[in-house]
Order: sequence, then C-alpha cells, then structure tokens
Amino acid sequence: MYENTYPEKRFNKTLAFLQKHIPQPAKILDLGVSNPFSEIMKAEGYEVQNTAGEDLDDDFHAVQTGEYDVVTAFEIFEHLLAPYNILKEIQAEKIVTSIPLKLWFSPAYRSKSDKWDRHYHEFEDWQFNWLLEKSGWQIKDSIKWTHPVKKLGIRPILRNFTPRYYAVYAEKI
Repeated sequence: MYENTYPEKRFNKTLAFLQKHIPQPAKILDLGVSNPFSEIMKAEGYEVQNTAGEDLDDDFHAVQTGEYDVVTAFEIFEHLLAPYNILKEIQAEKIVTSIPLKLWFSPAYRSKSDKWDRHYHEFEDWQFNWLLEKSGWQIKDSIKWTHPVKKLGIRPILRNFTPRYYAVYAEKI
C-alpha cells in the first residue's frame, strides 16, 4: 500500500495525538492488518495486536474481549458498510481513531483493483462525532489537519487549506 508514498505527516500527527492521550506501554488492539503505523506504535513502546483481516462488518470477535487498554482504528471506519455495529461491540474503555474527511471537491476514493481499498463512507466531522456518540462513546479530544500534495491544479491548491484528516480520542460511556 505504501510502495510509492509514505504518509509521514499523517503518521507524525497521529502518533503525537495517540501519545497525548495514551501513555506507553498500553495494550492496543489496532483494527486492520499489520501495517507501517502498527510498527511505529510498537517501536514507540506500545504493545500492539492487529486484527487478522476479518470482515469487521460481520466479525466482532476481536473487539469483544476486555484484554486491551485501548482500540485504535486509523483510516478503517470509512471502509466499513456499518461501522456503528463494531463500535457498539468494542469492550475497551478508550478508542483513538482517525478518518479521512469528505472533500467537497473530490469523489469518494475507490480502488479498481482491490475490493478492500474502497471508501464506503467519507465523513464530515459532525457525522463521525454523531456515529461515535450514538454508539456509546464520549469524545474527549479531536484534531484536524490538511494533506497538501506537490501537484499543480485547483484540487492541490484546495488541499493546502482544506482539512483532510480527523482524529478523535473517546471514552466508553
């Protein structure tokens, strides 16, 4: 997935936000298969276990144990058809999650070659907040940031000041 690009700014912002709310060595269940950010969290002193690639729209087993201090889900919920269901099933008391925000000037992302690499949802911040609150989470902190690209055009210019990512720290109600 990161063959030609490495999202350094996104990873740095996400790590700083995680460290602000979750002290090491927390036990983390990271939704999604092992990835470069999972390895960054491990290198920073977190004990990280990833899910195994199961369909999180249907299989909630991984989140139904209380074995973890926190669940993380970085750019996961936009891929699910019904993220409400798994959010309701999480037994951990804390969640740190991030999503790409809906961009009014760009259509939802869809890979034509990988059926798992598609965004069913691209949320606005208020929609994601509502989803978390309705599924039993109280938002304690959030941040947004831009994702400029080094290209020419109207959309690249808009990316300089339109927030692209949104991260939330929440606790179970």
